[in-house]
Order: sequence, then C-alpha cells, then structure tokens
Amino acid sequence: MPRNLGSAVGGLVLAWSELPKVHCGSRFEKSLYDLIRGLRNHKGNEKEYIQNSLKECRSEIRSQDMDLKATALLKLIYLEMNGHDMSWASFHVLEVMSSQKYHQKRVGYLGAIQSFRPDTDVLMMATNLLKKDLAASLPTLIALPIASLPHIVTPSLALSLLGDLLPRLTHSHAAIRKKTVVTLYRLALVYPETLRAAWPKIKERLMDKDEDSSVTAAIINVVCELGWRRPHDFLPLAPRLFELLVDSGNNWMAIKLIKLFATLTPLEPRLVRKLLPPLTNLIKTTPAMSLLYECINGIIQGGILGEGEDFSAREEIASLCVSKLRGMISVNSDPNLKYVALLAFNRIVTTHPFLVAEQEDVILECIDSEDITIRIKALDLVQGMVSSDNLLSIVSRLMRQLKASSAALAQQNGLDDEPLETDSSDEAGNGPKQRTKSKEQAPPLPEDYTIDVIGRILKMCSQNNYSNIVDFDWYIDVLTQLVRIAPAPRARELESNSAPTPKLAADVSERIGNEIRNVAVKVKAVRPAAVRAAELIVSRLNTETASSRPVVTGALKPLAWVVGEYAYQLLSPDDTLRSMLDIAPRVEYPEVLATCLQSIPKLFSHVAGDDQALWTAQRKSTMSLLMARVIHVLEPFAQHPYLEVQERAVEFIELLKLTAEAASGQAPSTDDLQQDAPLLLTQAIPSLFTGWELNSVAPAAQYNVPIPDGLDLDEPLHPNLGRLLAQADSLMLPTQGDDEFEVYYNQKPPATAISSGPAIERLLDAPEEVAGSYQQAGEESYLDADIIARRKAERIERNRDDPFYILGSTRSEGTSTPIHNILQKENGPDLDIDAIPIMQLDLEKLNIDNGASRQQQQRPKSKSRQRIVIEADETLAGSGTSTPRHNYESENNSDSFTKSKAKKLKQQSLLQFDSSHLRDLSLDADRPDDGFAHERQQREEAEMAQAMKEVQRLRLEMQRANERIQVAQGVPVEGIVVKKKKKKSSASSKVKTAVTTPEGEGGEGSAVKVKKKKKKTVEAAVEGGVEEQPVVKSKKKKAKRVVKLDDDDGQNNEGSQATAAVDDGQ
Repeated sequence: MPRNLGSAVGGLVLAWSELPKVHCGSRFEKSLYDLIRGLRNHKGNEKEYIQNSLKECRSEIRSQDMDLKATALLKLIYLEMNGHDMSWASFHVLEVMSSQKYHQKRVGYLGAIQSFRPDTDVLMMATNLLKKDLAASLPTLIALPIASLPHIVTPSLALSLLGDLLPRLTHSHAAIRKKTVVTLYRLALVYPETLRAAWPKIKERLMDKDEDSSVTAAIINVVCELGWRRPHDFLPLAPRLFELLVDSGNNWMAIKLIKLFATLTPLEPRLVRKLLPPLTNLIKTTPAMSLLYECINGIIQGGILGEGEDFSAREEIASLCVSKLRGMISVNSDPNLKYVALLAFNRIVTTHPFLVAEQEDVILECIDSEDITIRIKALDLVQGMVSSDNLLSIVSRLMRQLKASSAALAQQNGLDDEPLETDSSDEAGNGPKQRTKSKEQAPPLPEDYTIDVIGRILKMCSQNNYSNIVDFDWYIDVLTQLVRIAPAPRARELESNSAPTPKLAADVSERIGNEIRNVAVKVKAVRPAAVRAAELIVSRLNTETASSRPVVTGALKPLAWVVGEYAYQLLSPDDTLRSMLDIAPRVEYPEVLATCLQSIPKLFSHVAGDDQALWTAQRKSTMSLLMARVIHVLEPFAQHPYLEVQERAVEFIELLKLTAEAASGQAPSTDDLQQDAPLLLTQAIPSLFTGWELNSVAPAAQYNVPIPDGLDLDEPLHPNLGRLLAQADSLMLPTQGDDEFEVYYNQKPPATAISSGPAIERLLDAPEEVAGSYQQAGEESYLDADIIARRKAERIERNRDDPFYILGSTRSEGTSTPIHNILQKENGPDLDIDAIPIMQLDLEKLNIDNGASRQQQQRPKSKSRQRIVIEADETLAGSGTSTPRHNYESENNSDSFTKSKAKKLKQQSLLQFDSSHLRDLSLDADRPDDGFAHERQQREEAEMAQAMKEVQRLRLEMQRANERIQVAQGVPVEGIVVKKKKKKSSASSKVKTAVTTPEGEGGEGSAVKVKKKKKKTVEAAVEGGVEEQPVVKSKKKKAKRVVKLDDDDGQNNEGSQATAAVDDGQ
C-alpha cells in the first residue's frame, strides 16, 4: 500500500491530467480513465479484470514509445494503490524518470515514490539521474527529485546527493529553499552527518529577516523536531525565536515556537519572565482554539506554573489557564477540545489542585459524556480530586452509568422479554410506551470500560485506608450492587499441572468480594452488615443461578471466607449452609472451590456445635441427616485433580464420618436421663476454627520475615528426590481417572453469564423509582429495590423514637411510637380529639431539680454517631522498612483501563524512522576527534575488513610454507600440492609470475606467460625468520632457470611475488 496516500492520489491526478490525450499509432490503448471506468463496470468480477489489466500493462510498459510507457506506468501506480505489487517494473520506472519531457518525468518520479524501497536494485542507478535533475535550471524539474528523495533515501544515496542539495538552500525561488530544508531533515534521519554540513546554511536562512515566511516556517519545523533531543544547541537562537513569536502572525509557526520554548525554559529560567507577557496576550486575544491550547500546554510543560520567584504572576497565569480550559469544556461541544482540556487539567492538578477542584461541576459532567475516551480522562482527573465531601456524588454518577448499562445489556440479551400475566387490553395499552422506552434507553457500555469504572470506584473508596468513607453502610450496599452488575468473568484455561492459572483482570467481581472481606476484617463496627451482605449475595447466587449452570463469579471466594469465618453473625446460618452445599458442586474454578470447602465445615460447626442444647431425638436425627448430606457433597471432591481441593475434602470427610459414628452411638435424652451431645460435635470440630482472630496483613510483611539460621532454601527436600519423582511418573493411573484429568486440564470450560439484575427489573411495566430521600437523593437510581427497601426499614427502625423524624405511611408495617401506644391504650382505636382532657399547668410549682433529672434521662435517648475505627494492616515490628522484590499493591486497588491496555509501545515518528540517534550529534563547528557514531561504526567495519584480509594473508603464507616443506620432502609436483597451489594462487594469493630475459640477449625484460605444463618451481623451505634463498636447478640439455622468491613489503601486500630470471645458456 502507498506510504503517503494523499500525496500519491494528488500526484496521480495531476500526472494523468498532463499526459497527452491521444492514442498511440493505430492502436487504441486504455488510458487511466478507461481503467477506472472498466473497474467500476466489472462489479463482482474485479479480480479477473485487474489481472487482465496487469497483463496489458506488462506488455505496454516494455514498449519503446515513451508516451505509451508513461501511460502504462500511471495505470500500474493506480493498481499499486489498490494493493497490487509493481516492484517488478522498477527498471521501467527509471526509464520514465530519465525522459526529457516534464509530464513523463513527473509520472516516473511518482512511480519511484510508490514502488522504490531501500533494497531496490536500480536505486543506485538513479544517483546520476538525481544529480542531473537537481542541477537543472527549471524550478519545476528541481522540485521533482527534492520531493521524491524523502521517500527513497538511503544512507549511501544521502551521502552521494548531499553536495548537490546544499546549494539549493540559496536558490532564488523560495519554494525550492523550503523543500530543500525539509528534505535535508529527512536525509538526516538516515545519514546524521547531513545536519553538521547543512546547519550553517540553515541557520543563515533563519537569521535572515528578509527570508520568505514559508522558508522560515520550514526551518522552525526542523528546529522544533531537533530541539527536544538537543535543546542546548538551539539556546543561542532564543532571541530570534522570541522575535518570530511576537511579530509573526502565523498561528502554526507560533505553535511550533511555543513547543520549542517549552524545551528551552528548563535550561534558561530567565526565559519564563520574558515569555509570560506574549503568552498571556495570546491566551487572552487569540480566537484559534489550537493556538490557545498550545499556549496553555507550553506553559505547563515549560514549568512556568512551577516554582518561581514571582508568585503572583504564576497564580494569575494559572487562573487564566484554568478559566480558559473550563470554557473549552463547557462552551464548546467539540469532543476533541474537551479531551485536550482534560489532558491539560490532569497536568495542572499537580501544581494547582485547588484551582482544578473549583471546576468540579464541569469535570463531573464529562463523566456522562458519550465519548468513552472523554469519560476515562475525566475519571483520571476525578480520581485525584476525590475527598470525603464529593465521594458520594462521584460514586453515585458512576453507579447510575453502570446500572443503566446493565439494564440495557440484560434487555439486549433477552432477559427482560418475559411475558407478563396481563390481559390483552393492558398489553395493547402498554406496548407503545414500552417500545418508546426501549428506544430511548442508552446502549450498553463496553465491558472493558465497565471493569475500569468498577476498579476506579473501589480505588477511590478504599484509598488511604478508607479515609474518604463516612457511611460504611452505604459503601456495603454499593459493593452489593456492584456484585450484581459486574460482568461475568471470562473463561480461564487450565494448564496441565495442578497449579492454578493467574487470575485475569476481567474478573472484577473477585475484587469486589475482596472489598467486602476487607471491610469485614478491618472495620469491626460494620462487620455484621458486611457479613449480612455476604450472606445475601451467596443466597442470591444459589437461587438465581440455574442448577445446570456452573458458578463462575470470582466474588464467591472471599464471600465464602466471610460467611465461614464470621458464621456467628449470620442471620440464618442454616440457610447459608444449605446454599453453600448447593453451590459447591457447581463451582467452576478449583481455587474458589477450595475456599468453599473450607467454609462448609465452619458453618457446620456453628450450626451443630451448640453445647448448651439438649441432645434430643429430633436434634440427633437432624444432625445425622445434615452430616450425611455434607459427606454426600464432599465425597466427589476426594478424587479431584486439584490437590488442595482433594486434601481438604478427604480431611473433612473422614472427620465427619467419625462424628456421624459418634452421634449414632450417642443415645438421645429422655425425661429421666439427659444426654450431652457428642464431644466431637460440640468441642472437637469447633475448636478447629476458634482461637486467634485473623487480621489484615501488610502486602510486604512476608519479606520482612528473617530467614532462620541453619535453613538452606536451596537444599533439596529429599536426597533421592529425582528417583522418587521418576517412580511416581512410572506409576500407572487407573483408566477411570484418565478421562477426568483430560477433561479438567485440556478442555476449555464453556462461557457462561450470570443474571446480575434483580427479578423486579424483568417486569415490562415496572414503575420507575422516585427518589424519596432528601438526605441521599438518587440512591434509587443505582441501587436495586430490595437494597432500598432494606435500607429504608433500617432507617425507620433507627429513627422510630426520634420526634423530629417525619415518618411516611408506615402504619401497615405495625410500627408505632410510645406516645401512640399510650393514646391507643387509653382511648382505643377510635381517637376523639375533643375528648382529650385539658389540664392547667402551674410552671411555678414545677421542681427544677426534677426537670434537670428528666433532661439527663432524656439525653441518652438521642443516639450519637458511632465512631468508626479502621484497623491498619499488620506487619512485623522492628523489621525496618520493607523492600519487596516486586511492586506489591494493596488488593483494594485496581488498574486503570488505559494502563491495562497495555503498556504503550515505543513511539516512532510518522516517517517510521527512529530518530533517537540524533541526540548524539553535535552541531558545533569543531568536530570531535572520534567523529559521529555512524562514521565510527563505518571505520570499525573497515578495520574489521582489513583485519580479516590480514588474517587471510597470514593463513595463505602458512599454507605455502607447508607446501614448500612437502616439495622439499619429495612430494611430486603433479600431486595434490600443485592443485592446492593453483586453487590458492588463483583465488586468494593472486601471485603474478614475471618471466624476464637477460638484458644482453633479450633486450628489455618482457613478461612471458608460463604454461602450467612447462612450469616447475623449486622452493626452499623457510625456517624461523630466515629469508627465502634463490634455488637454481639445472636440467640436462635445457636452459637454466633461476627462480627467485621475494616478499613484497609494499602497500599491496596481499601475497608474495615470484620473479624468474631465465638464462638460455647459449
């Protein structure tokens, strides 16, 4: 696909419009217009039409007619933009680029932009063509290579063309200078030395006040891109940049300058005082929202709002920025402006939190925005502004969102489509109203956002050890509602071993259950309410989840712990035990099941462990049946593949069997003889779960535990552990359990969903709730009806004796005040107001002491607010500061949606090049001795290549010395030694043999090529550092031949050169 689609389409249209609209010769070839029209006419058969068009283009582009070749190339460019490769036509692209006609050359350069890559073979053949076009006299021709180079540049091409581009900085046309500046920056990304050579001329153009504004803007763009990497190099340009900021009327240049000054102010704090007046003037006067935001952002990033000498000026500019950002949120409806304003608020809140807190109303409105990204940024801001005063309002807004989304999701899944038992007339009358209501209902929120919002609610409420919570009863009700509306956890795949897999972040219901457990453990004053909430959730899970569907909610694990640990505070322990027995066989995940199995004996010990009750026949039968049922539920888990579940099940089964035997052997009490319950039932089993109270432990307390002396953690548990494990692996498991293991470990559990809404929400004509409480208005909008009814009943019971509390219509409930009881008793049900006797009161005869005593008796009746004590996490005393190996966080906290998405990848520029190496480049005139890292790398590579050549030469000399030794020992020349010598001399050593005749007989020495068959060489073995000596070997009736081997110590020292002097002896 094209790398720059907009410029490619524009160039394609312009190039097609400039091509001649004539047909070539007698043939009527397709033009680009014909190709596009044919492609539109072949709907549904585009693939075949495109293949035929590619075949035609392949034949046309090989033509000698340049117009036909350019037209074919233009069609290939269009097809390449649609995803078809045209790299095979790179040489033909180069041919069209070399055309003398401008409209054809333009098509060629467009094809190069679209098809050339750094590894294109013909790219190095285009170097001379680019040099030629860069030196052209027409500006239109010069612009073609300048515009194409950023797309096809390579380090070698940049090095070759740098000298031709630099003179274009002084071209007479401003457009050429502007394009050259931008192209030089693109060259610097692949060849950084470009900046060192081009910076003096670029700086000269910048300092020239008569320079064209477009050229200056291009230079500012380049300087801004380089400034954040090496800002100290551009600090001397601050006066000229400030002048451009004040005098220039270009908003885009002002944005770049403000960004550049934001990187320079930390290096020069005096710039802050200089920049405040122009920036304040821009903020007050500019109508451009983009420039307004960049001014505020530059002030924040430049540290102008931070510490400084002039406190009043900083407060004034901060107040101005906050007011402008408020206007961007409240006045403008553009979601982009709201988003960037919230970004700026998130940065200002670190230095001026009180100013941001004053804008709470507009920030809270963004929580209900239709744009999810705006909601997330608003939540980031609100999370840092939360306090005990606004926590209730913030959580109420978020809860309303979640409940509305849950209702919409339930309706979308068909949970609210159950028919009502009404007559046809009622259905006809309520039908249109119901349809209108469903249309107005907002769509459900994304699951990731819902999980993120729930996590933020938990974090805001639990931060600083619940310091922001005033009413813990309200918080428990919120947690109960969150369990109902939380998304069903995603399925977790079980691995092949017995260890549980890590929990997914999507199982937010477990974090909600952890909060209920934390409140029950830490806040003892509200522990009964937390236990009752856990009891209600467990009972609801049992009743609303079908018996054939597994229980997958993660909240069951901490809630089962709560109902088991604090069973003495349950309203109905018997019902809770039955619910746990019904739920346990349907639990999906083994780690949750292990906690449930631990909770069942605790509940049983509380139900059956009353040592004060008589051991009657009824109690005996009841306990026997209850133990039989518990054993029946636990027996299938004795063979569970998860070892923790298996161990707990076996232990409790055996214990309950012993207890059942003891209970069956204990005779019941009679009228004459009283029998006590079995001690196993009343003392042994309860003693297993009583003792020290479990408290909250700090997350890093485990790492403060010192290692005992003599404990070696690296020592194996058994000296023959390997042999034992090998024997265990060789044991044959029963075939009956193989299928169970296979199903448990390898089969993915089916995805399930839990109905989180109450039954009342399923009624189609349910009346809408009306807020009836002036104290906490709006609770009915995010809490279910049963929770609201329970809270109302508790409130009425708590305030029934308060004369200042106005009760509603509660007569049907049977509640009454003491005064009402007196009147009802004295006057009967028919109360006559006129029959009330009138008594004369003499105030002077009243006893003041009696009045004072009555006041003292009445004061205790007014209940004072209960003081809530929140216990801190326990840790080891005197162990010092904990230094855990990992960043452990409290399990209360939840990760943000933006953090869960991932940690952000390394950002790259739009050009898809890493420009981080530019920070190592110095623009000083004095070049360092070692040069730039790129050149240093090239030198190291050259040195490595030279070293490899030297190693090759030494290895070759060693081989030749070995050959000489073998020749001296009588190895025939025709043998393998000669063949090796030929191979090495032709491939590596490149030995040149020069045959010269004596001057007296042959005149000047002339080189004679010696044939292989006639060449015979006698070499002397080289020992130690002794130089080679010439060896003369005479043959009968043949001319003497002297072979002299000398080492060549010159620059081209790649081997030894042999010089043979031939004496014909005549």
